[in-house]
Amino acid sequence: MDAAIFDMDGLLIDSEPLWQDAEIAVFGELGISLTRDLCRETMGVRLDEVVRHWYEKHPWQGPSLGDVEERIVGLVGELMRQRGAPMPGVNQAIAELRGAGYRLAVASSSPMRLIRIALEQLQIIDQFEVLHSAENESHGKPHPAVYSSTMTRLGIEPGRCIAFEDSVAGVRSAKDAGAQVIAVPDQLERSHPGFAIADRVIDSLAEFSLELVERGRVNG
Repeated sequence: MDAAIFDMDGLLIDSEPLWQDAEIAVFGELGISLTRDLCRETMGVRLDEVVRHWYEKHPWQGPSLGDVEERIVGLVGELMRQRGAPMPGVNQAIAELRGAGYRLAVASSSPMRLIRIALEQLQIIDQFEVLHSAENESHGKPHPAVYSSTMTRLGIEPGRCIAFEDSVAGVRSAKDAGAQVIAVPDQLERSHPGFAIADRVIDSLAEFSLELVERGRVNG
């Protein structure tokens, strides 16, 4: 393996609760009562698709879909600056991979401005060679586009990449792009059958070691 590509939300930064808070607040203003469980249904999915999903289920009058997206992004950015914290094992995993010569990248469904806010909040933005957002792709996760484009920007073949993901949509995206995948799901999501296609499932990045990717393959 030559490169490691990380998802961001819920993997590097503990931001899934922040997204849920923002979605519950903004959609609540539109008369849509979301719960954390309902928010988890769209975890890992690009925001425009999340907004469209809820609009199709509960059409609202007033703000455009784009306006709703902008409101959610703005609120998530504020919450990241106030409460954004690293997930367990993040710095350890990054240090181990960089020490072994891996090139690092981020491939996230979040808009680029949130990627930068999050990585700056964690003080790790300088650890990554490539930052890529699915906002620049025709399709978001679970479509493989964001991973394929990240691999292209790295100039590395898919079979030489290991991806780290915490969502089922992200695991499918990375696998379909040709990467080996280590899934790091939230405990509430771990039993989801969609994680079965990952090459390895671990409880947190604190469990990561280079032994999981030695000889260029993750052992399931």
